[in-house]
Amino acid sequence: MIIRKHQGFTLIELMIVVVIVGILATIGIPSYRDYVRRSNRSAAKSVLLENVQFLERSRTTSNSYALKGDGGAMDATGLPATQAPKDGAAKYGIALNNLAAGTYTLVAVPVAGGSMSGDPCGQLSINELGVRAVSGSESVNTCWNR
Repeated sequence: MIIRKHQGFTLIELMIVVVIVGILATIGIPSYRDYVRRSNRSAAKSVLLENVQFLERSRTTSNSYALKGDGGAMDATGLPATQAPKDGAAKYGIALNNLAAGTYTLVAVPVAGGSMSGDPCGQLSINELGVRAVSGSESVNTCWNR
């Protein structure tokens, strides 16, 4: 008669695996969230810079940031991109502040209640001189260069 020995996992082996998975999740999930936030910030910066180029081209033709190339009044709805990312659900809305003949400030405002509303960078902004700023607790260098 052949006796077969049943093989399986012991409780200790199973608990070791659970601990290892827990440690990996503790490290991996915050890193993933940080990566997603940086990706969303990058989309907002891209949209802001695209709008800066649009405003500069408009000023070249009308000699004013406050006027479109056709002579009509410029506002945020006349910008090529009014949200970031351009496709899908908005993470940032784009605002055009301090608009005058020779000045403007473009601001990427996190959507209230969205995934970026708790971002430590807060609002990203850039003006006609190329001066970049943030409203959050992080430094301008960290938010704009990462």
